[in-house]
Amino acid sequence: MSRSNSPRAAKGFSLLEVVIAISVLVIGVSAMAALSATMLTRGHQSKYVSLAGTLASEKLEDLNRLTGLVSAGVDNSDPNICVPSPATSEGSLTADTSASITCAGATETIYYYDNVSLDVTNSTDCPNPADGCFAETTTGLSGGSTAYYTTYHSPDGTIPNGGASASSPVSSATAPTNLTFHRRWVIEASPLINGTAVSGIRRVTVLVTLLDQTVQPGVTFQMSIVRP
Repeated sequence: MSRSNSPRAAKGFSLLEVVIAISVLVIGVSAMAALSATMLTRGHQSKYVSLAGTLASEKLEDLNRLTGLVSAGVDNSDPNICVPSPATSEGSLTADTSASITCAGATETIYYYDNVSLDVTNSTDCPNPADGCFAETTTGLSGGSTAYYTTYHSPDGTIPNGGASASSPVSSATAPTNLTFHRRWVIEASPLINGTAVSGIRRVTVLVTLLDQTVQPGVTFQMSIVRP
């Protein structure tokens, strides 16, 4: 059987075939690049959401430790969690609010918001600077105050309350430049649960928002607890 010596049999790929092959390759590479970018973004999102969740849980734990006592319809709790009658709630998730609260024989101005900045550092305020530590800086609990209070958490999980020798969190007038979250919370008395008002309890809800506008989509996290 003789081989075909036709001109068509001797030709290679046509220009059209090369263009199609390159187009398919470009589409595939572009899809992989887009997938990689999405995975990277989601990875960052997951990290920030996890941090926001931790800060929400931390604030709820702080408020849950405070004394709560409602007797004969009168709230005699710690002012930070008190909802004096006839109010049904204190605080807000949509605005930075404060209120003068009279409860348990004390009157205090309570701020229902703060900012928390996070950092990993080897500051001399760490229990062991060589090991480094986790720094948490809070501001806003005194309204217009420009004081920033930093607590240093050692790697073993303990909180030495402001450094190796300090008896309280380290204060500073300089705002931190690292990752910052904004927290707001609201305390509801006899909240509606499944459409029914439940007396004798209160619901505390904390909303945490990442302030870094370069992170898109934005990061928010909300958590609630029900307590006496």
